[in-house]
Amino acid sequence: MADKLNYKVGMIGALDMLRFKNMPKVREKAIQAASSAPLPKTLTTNEKAKQRHPEKQEVIVAEIRQNGADAKTIVLKTEDGSALAPFRAGQYISVCVPIGGTVTTRSYSLCSSPAWTKRGEYNITVKRDDAGFVSPYIQDHWVVGQHVTISGPQGHLYYERLRDAKKVVALAGGSGITPFMGMAYAIRDGFEDFDLTILFGSRTEDGIVYKKELDEVCAACDKVHVVHVLSDEEKPGYEHGFITAELIKKYGGEEYSVFMCGPQAMYNFLDGEIAKLGLRRKFVRRELFGMIKDPWNQPGYPEDIRGKTFNLKVIQCGREYDITASADEPLLTSIERTGIVAPSRCRSGECSWCRSKLISGKVFVPEKTDGRRRADIEFGYIHPCASFPMSDIVLDVPNSTLK
Repeated sequence: MADKLNYKVGMIGALDMLRFKNMPKVREKAIQAASSAPLPKTLTTNEKAKQRHPEKQEVIVAEIRQNGADAKTIVLKTEDGSALAPFRAGQYISVCVPIGGTVTTRSYSLCSSPAWTKRGEYNITVKRDDAGFVSPYIQDHWVVGQHVTISGPQGHLYYERLRDAKKVVALAGGSGITPFMGMAYAIRDGFEDFDLTILFGSRTEDGIVYKKELDEVCAACDKVHVVHVLSDEEKPGYEHGFITAELIKKYGGEEYSVFMCGPQAMYNFLDGEIAKLGLRRKFVRRELFGMIKDPWNQPGYPEDIRGKTFNLKVIQCGREYDITASADEPLLTSIERTGIVAPSRCRSGECSWCRSKLISGKVFVPEKTDGRRRADIEFGYIHPCASFPMSDIVLDVPNSTLK
């Protein structure tokens, strides 16, 4: 066999082999010539990444303003005036809220200008829901000077010129105006460059959130326009009724993207209206759907489990907790209620922050909030914020860094 091998090495090949043979000597020479100074403990790139994409940030409540009948705008600032992480207009932060023995989170869209991060300021707006757990607590208990832990900015409801049309028709309902308030400021301050027309649905004129601020931005910037749509009143200068396909066409023009933010009932209605427009899929964007509160109304929900309670074993960093979970609420809610601090951000099945391993049992995941990757579905991972128990469950949950 060896007699049949006939290798020929050209001049270039020989030189390459010689270089390879001498490589240890070259390396040793470079090592000896190197500086003896200690290596840096961190790299500039890593420090910049931490500033732009922090896992958590510490702020204080600097101001609380009433905004409409049942909403409050909360100004969050760094205590020393240092900059907060930058964000794209339309993104949100997750706020850590300890209540009694429970540590939970809620996501709130940033309704301030991206320019204000340099002075260490974010604004969020909390609309009161008397049937809710967190919003009444924040409105009744948060005070100026209070320390709050928040996440870095997250979310995908922002303008992208390679994807979106030059004109955006924003559909807002109630406090769903908040991401578009941030976009309006960003356009005014030169951080974004597109035409924004907001169709803003409210019940009455007195209930309009951010009316004064929106009027000021529209007066200062000809790229921002607001059309108020009142459902319970008919007044000159306002549209009346609901945001429909006809209304969107009226103000949309020839080509436009649609961005949506509002309550689940609004999304359910607008899904049918937007389908009538025949828009390309990339031209329709929506903010987080939020935790589904009526799983029994979602397609595929097994009627025989409604109202039932199951055993839930939570494994977290080697510790085990035996609790109960209702089929009518997401697993994350049951976990937090018992005092277990679980990771979460969007609480809408999208961000994967709460991604956990389903060891055993079955869950129902509504299609509207199933943001899992295909690999996660195949290998048994779920998002507890968007998963409802259908049987006894064993779940491996990671630890939380936002606490």
